[in-house]
Amino acid sequence: RSIIAMAKHNELGRQGEDMAVRYLMERGYTILERNWRFKHLEVDIICSIEDLLVIVEVKTRLAEDEIPSELLTWRKRRNLLRAADAYVKMQKSDMELRFDLIIVSGENNTITHIPEAMNILD
Repeated sequence: RSIIAMAKHNELGRQGEDMAVRYLMERGYTILERNWRFKHLEVDIICSIEDLLVIVEVKTRLAEDEIPSELLTWRKRRNLLRAADAYVKMQKSDMELRFDLIIVSGENNTITHIPEAMNILD
């Protein structure tokens, strides 16, 4: 990819994450972290609602015909599990953990929220 294409891709991703954060906050989630990093791993959004700690992967796409299971590859799932484990240990959290997928897609920025995505998409 060219530098311009990468910059546009990164900007699109950031806009999608911003929209996902607003979406979650409007539904009562508390945003704890954005783009949380541990070594080479990154989690887009870490938030909580009631007694749940929610790890959110955000995918932003121009096309609306994405297949959610293809967006969470086995490698991405493994990395999310490792990052979540590190976060829980660092925070000494005993909250129940959930992994969600938010897809922001199409020209209208349609938001599709898939709670428990790692369980559902297996």
